[in-house]
Amino acid sequence: MRTLIVEADGASRGNPGAASYGALVRDAAGEVLAEVAGALGTASNNVAEYRGLIAGLEAAAAIDPAARVEVRMDSKLVVEQMSGRWQVKHPDLKPLADRARGVLPPEQVGYAWIPRSQNKHADRLANQALDAAAKGQVWQPRTPPPPAAAPTGASTSAATGAPTGASTGAASTDTASAKVAWSPDLGRPTRLLLLRHGVTPLTVQKRFAGIGDPELIDAGREQARRAAERLRNDERYGPIDVIVASPLRRATATAEAVAKAVGLDVLPEPGFLELDFGRLEGLSFAEANDQYPAELAAFLGSPDVAPPGGETVTALARRVGEARDRMLARYPRQTVLVATHVTPIKALVCQALGAPLTAVNRMELSPASLTVIDFYNDGLANVRCVNDVSHLG
Repeated sequence: MRTLIVEADGASRGNPGAASYGALVRDAAGEVLAEVAGALGTASNNVAEYRGLIAGLEAAAAIDPAARVEVRMDSKLVVEQMSGRWQVKHPDLKPLADRARGVLPPEQVGYAWIPRSQNKHADRLANQALDAAAKGQVWQPRTPPPPAAAPTGASTSAATGAPTGASTGAASTDTASAKVAWSPDLGRPTRLLLLRHGVTPLTVQKRFAGIGDPELIDAGREQARRAAERLRNDERYGPIDVIVASPLRRATATAEAVAKAVGLDVLPEPGFLELDFGRLEGLSFAEANDQYPAELAAFLGSPDVAPPGGETVTALARRVGEARDRMLARYPRQTVLVATHVTPIKALVCQALGAPLTAVNRMELSPASLTVIDFYNDGLANVRCVNDVSHLG
């Protein structure tokens, strides 16, 4: 088994204050394979350290998801908590610890504490990201980020020919090699029916709703019922073979309405969770702009900048792409209903079209809307429809 070494750190000037993370991946010989860093807005040092850990693990998983990973950090707290010797009690750290545990199978990852003097590289990356953010810039790596590793038999992006799990920041200019939707008949595709959940109290109030877990309101349950009735009788896109859902209650409840109508079970898939909006969670846009004006502008301006204490769109696109690839590998030539959220659906559309992730801010996706993408065995991704709300009247 290949061994990769992750070194990670976080920085916070004020604790809480302006924060960032830095991480790198080395091979067993010590060669640097990847560097990652980013600004977080306002966050505590512990939050920043956990974000560095997550970024490092994700970079290692992109290089080789089957590798054994040794994490080295100078944070005694993170090392002891992730090793299971200390409990994670702080509410800001619990979801981050869960995210870190979900990047790779726990048996592949080990943790070791190192003195700060041996963690200078990751610390330098974190501070470079902070300095760049202070100038209104986004940190750029000197070491190119690794391509996402494609599982055996995984499909490839129709626009780029790259593994579909890879997150590309811009569309490919190599249009001559792009596969097109009028290729010869390739047989039955694997079809993803991407169903956004119905409305919640935060939807109605137009507030940021990420990994928080509000339930559907009555109107949302009615939307789910109408979507279920439409899909039960839909001859164009059905019949449904499998139903999977984000484990958040609003998505699961929407999926369960369809499952009841078509006689299937709902399978959880954490990869389809909504973006973690961090400290923006529950805020209206006006409140977020009032409390975090610079951080909000930076987040909206680049998929590589996280909202304060949250997750980048680039990181979400990577995990959503990996979840999609799992669906394609497990359910070839079947129709899979995926009950999920706004940002995962938009990211999947961008990837299928070969569009830049900045396009997520240029799409409308209504509650309980349906988006359909077909995936063929030769790598063709064909977007059939986006934001279909005909079943809602």
